[in-house]
Amino acid sequence: MQKLLLLSALVLATISSQAQQQTLPLWPSGPPDPQVQGPPMDITTSKDRLVAGKALSHVTNISKPKLAVFQPTAAKNTAAAVVVFPGGGYRILAYDLEGTEVCTWLNNIGVTCLLAQYRVPYRDHFPENAADLEDAQQAMRLARTHATDWHIDPKRIGVLGFSAGGHLAAVLSNHAAYQPATPRKGAADPSIDARPNFTILIYPAYLTPEPSLTTLAPGIDPTANTPPTFLLMAEDDPVHVENIFVYGRALKDLKVPTEVHVFSEGGHGYGLRPTNLPVTHWPDLVTTWLHTIHVLPTP
Repeated sequence: MQKLLLLSALVLATISSQAQQQTLPLWPSGPPDPQVQGPPMDITTSKDRLVAGKALSHVTNISKPKLAVFQPTAAKNTAAAVVVFPGGGYRILAYDLEGTEVCTWLNNIGVTCLLAQYRVPYRDHFPENAADLEDAQQAMRLARTHATDWHIDPKRIGVLGFSAGGHLAAVLSNHAAYQPATPRKGAADPSIDARPNFTILIYPAYLTPEPSLTTLAPGIDPTANTPPTFLLMAEDDPVHVENIFVYGRALKDLKVPTEVHVFSEGGHGYGLRPTNLPVTHWPDLVTTWLHTIHVLPTP
């Protein structure tokens, strides 16, 4: 066990050292109602699937959620920022595939990446359990609190989520003003707006319940105040493309500016590792969209 913990610590240290300038706890006094104990662990094994020929990290046992700051060079910095929520079914975080590798891309287009390590594993997510939403609110409020320090524009901070992280990004986009019945010790100032300025959902999960796949899941609840949203998924995704069909239609009905991309092939969990499938080149589409909605300057 001691060797396993040491190996996990080394893996996490290697991941977190890539161009990272700062890491902050989401809850300086410790998270409220802790349900996860012990140090974080990478439980990747040789039997796990490869993505584009490479392994991916499976980080779990996140008891002390954090926000890691990855900044572009001063010459590239556009002052835009994105809070990234990796996926993993609320059991693990795909911390490299849907985290640090995403930060590398964002930095390359001049965007500060704020990588959220939210609490996992959790059996339930919002609305049954609000821990995920509270972690997301903390991440967004910390981003705006430190906007000057991190050279970002507090009016150009968005969210990007994959799979379960896409669900979390959608929940935050629609419930940014959520308040728990009991005030949380160490919570960021609730008067700081936790609403993202834009939302990017890549193969999001849990937006529509199975088996019907025809209605929005409880707790999604978009409104006319939902931020401009980008949705992308493959038709053969086992998590079901209806997640973005149903959510995209709801946003359209509410007149929320929305861009939807559906590809015939791609499956699930490809991150941004390019293959011969067109869906894996989605970062180019997102970059164009960010210019379109004036988050990034006109090229």
